[in-house]
Amino acid sequence: MEEKKYLKWYNKVGYGSGDIAGNVVYAFLSAFVMIYLTNCVGLNAGIVGTLIAVSKLMDGVTDVFFGTMIDRTKTKLGKARPWMLYGYIGCAVTLAAIFAIPESLGETAQYAWFFIAYTLLNAVFYTANNIAYSALTSLITKNSKERVEMGSLRFIFAFSTSLLIQSVTLYFVQAAGGGMKGWRTVAIIYSIIGLVINTISALSVKELSEEELREGEEIDAAEEKITLLESAKLLFTNKFYVMICGTYLLQQIYQAMINTGLYYMIYILMNENLFPAFSWATNIPVIIALVITPTLVEKWGGMYKLNMTGFIIATVGRALVVVAASMGSVPLMLAFTAVAAAGIGPWQGDMNAVIALCSEYTYLTKNKRIDGAMYSCTSFGVKVGGGIGTALTGWMLAYSGFDGKAAVQPESCLEMLKFMYLILPVIIMAIIAFIMSRMNVEKANAKLREKL
Repeated sequence: MEEKKYLKWYNKVGYGSGDIAGNVVYAFLSAFVMIYLTNCVGLNAGIVGTLIAVSKLMDGVTDVFFGTMIDRTKTKLGKARPWMLYGYIGCAVTLAAIFAIPESLGETAQYAWFFIAYTLLNAVFYTANNIAYSALTSLITKNSKERVEMGSLRFIFAFSTSLLIQSVTLYFVQAAGGGMKGWRTVAIIYSIIGLVINTISALSVKELSEEELREGEEIDAAEEKITLLESAKLLFTNKFYVMICGTYLLQQIYQAMINTGLYYMIYILMNENLFPAFSWATNIPVIIALVITPTLVEKWGGMYKLNMTGFIIATVGRALVVVAASMGSVPLMLAFTAVAAAGIGPWQGDMNAVIALCSEYTYLTKNKRIDGAMYSCTSFGVKVGGGIGTALTGWMLAYSGFDGKAAVQPESCLEMLKFMYLILPVIIMAIIAFIMSRMNVEKANAKLREKL
C-alpha cells in the first residue's frame, strides 16, 4: 500500500533551503576561520587549535540537552520550529563577532574574544538551531520517501551554499576592503542572509500534531517524562546511533582536512585561485548525486548497499588523488576529487532518513520515542567533528613550524600539508566505509517488526 503523502513541493523546497542558513555559518566558519585567525589577525595556530578543543569539551553535552528540550517542547509552532527560529538569531550575532575581533585589543584579549564567541556559537545557538532543523524530518512527515527527498533537497542546498561560499569569499573579502575590515563586513552580510533564509525555512513547513505522529503506536505514559540521563542512555545503547555519530564526526574531520586545501594551494601549488576550482570538484558531483539519490535508493531497494558502495568509491577516489599529486597533475587531482565526492553524495541525501530509522529502532526495542534527541548526532558530529578537525589543523600546522605572516614556509610545514590534505582523507574514508558495512538498520528494523 502506498504511504500517505504529507508535503507539497514548496514544503520540501522550503525545508531544504534551511541548510543555506546552516551553511552560511558552517561552511564559512570551517573553511576560513583558521586562515583568518592566522594570516589576518596574526594569532598562533597551535593556541587557536587548543582553544577550539577546549571549547568542544565544554559544549559536548549540549547536543543531548537541546535534543531532550525539543522533545519536551509544546507550542503552537510545534516542538522544533521555535528552537530553529530563535537559535539562529544567536548564530548570526556570534558568527559576526568571530570575524570582528578588534585590532585594538591585546593578543590575550583577542584569544578570549574568539573563544567566547566561538563557544557560544557552537555550544548554544548552532546546537539548538541545527538539532531542531534536523528533527523536523521526522516531525513534518511520516512518509519514508518524502524523508529521503527532504534529505536530498537539504544537502543540495547545503553543498551549493558551500560551493558558493568557498568560491567567492576570498574575492568578496578583497572587494569589501580586505584585511580585518573585509572579513568583518562579509561576516555581517552572511549573518543577515542566513537569518532571513532560516526564518523563511522554519515558516514554510508545519509540524504534525502529536496525535497524528503517534497514530497506531502504543504510547508509554512515562515516555513524556524521560530525563536527560535516560535520553542519553537510550541514545548510546542504540548501536546505530553510535555508528552515525562516529560517521558524522569523521566526516567533519575529513572536511576540515579538505579545507586545508587553501593552505595547500597557497604554499605548495603556489596558486590560491585554485581553491575555488577544487571546491567545484568537491561540491558539484555531490549535488548531482543528491539529485538522483531518491531514485537510487528506490532502485537499490534501500539505503544500506548504496551508502556502503558510495564510501568504497570515495576511498578509491581519494587514494587516486594522492597518486595524481605525486605525478604533479592538477587536472587529475581535480578529476579524482570529483570521483570521491560523488561517492559521498548518496549518504548525504539519505542520512536524515537513516537517522529516522534509528529513532524507530529505539522505539521498536525500548518502546520510547526520542526523535529530537536522536537528531543530536547531526549537531554533535558537526560541532565536535568540525572542532576536532579545526583543532588538529591548528596543532599540526604549529607543530610543523607554520608562520602565517611568512611568505615562505619550511619544508616540514609543506610535508605536513601534504599529509593533511592527501593522506588523512584516504584513511578517514576507509574507516567510514567499514562503519557503513555494519550499518544495516533497515534489516534490523524489519526483523524487529516481524517479531512484534
